[in-house]
Amino acid sequence: MKAKYQSVLDLGQKLNIQNGDVKEQDGKLIITGTAKTQYEKNLIWDEIKKVAGDNPTDLVADIKVSDTSVFAHHTVEKGETLGKIAKQYYGSASKYNAIFKANSNILKNPDVIHPGQELVIPNM
Repeated sequence: MKAKYQSVLDLGQKLNIQNGDVKEQDGKLIITGTAKTQYEKNLIWDEIKKVAGDNPTDLVADIKVSDTSVFAHHTVEKGETLGKIAKQYYGSASKYNAIFKANSNILKNPDVIHPGQELVIPNM
């Protein structure tokens, strides 16, 4: 059973999911843990769906979120724009202004961001 969901377990390790536990019980794999943000929880669920579809019958996953005040944290990489970042997290570049407003303490112009800046990606 673990082999089927190895990519999910690997992602959990990569994301450093806290209080993680994996066990097999009654023919099901039971996964528990706490993701840092909702975005990371969504990544885990996206991987589960990729492996087993929308309603897996052989898996029970209870993933909590430790910081519900934000959707994610993002470190700006070279060549990124707020539009590209908004597309990554929200699926729409036009939502860049929400990120700009949430980071008005460090950003003065939505067209000027720098590699290494730590941005808050707000809940929408």
